[in-house]
Amino acid sequence: QVRLVESGGGLVQAGGSLRLSCAASGIIGSIVARGWYRQAPGKQRELVATISSGGGTNYADPVKGRFTISRDNAKNTFYLQMNSLKPEDTAVYYCNAKVRAFMQDYDYWGQGTQVTVSS
Repeated sequence: QVRLVESGGGLVQAGGSLRLSCAASGIIGSIVARGWYRQAPGKQRELVATISSGGGTNYADPVKGRFTISRDNAKNTFYLQMNSLKPEDTAVYYCNAKVRAFMQDYDYWGQGTQVTVSS
């Protein structure tokens, strides 16, 4: 059974930092991309950052220069380092893995972790 387990959310003051982790297990196939998304109250879920199997990264404009996505293949874990946090970064953050298996693509999601940035 595929599981993505997130950790690292919490409450932080504006200007502070947090690091989110997403540990993957039970995946059969190849992970072609890993990503972080977020959903604020009353808003749609939005892309924050992605990292491809080749290591290429992509960031949403609001987080460029402040957030960094990375991975540790040996630990089957990937991360989101968030610096210079702003109140508008407050949201539930979800990790995502896009897996290719048996000639099909699958999306897997973590349970979400709350990030709250106080002003």
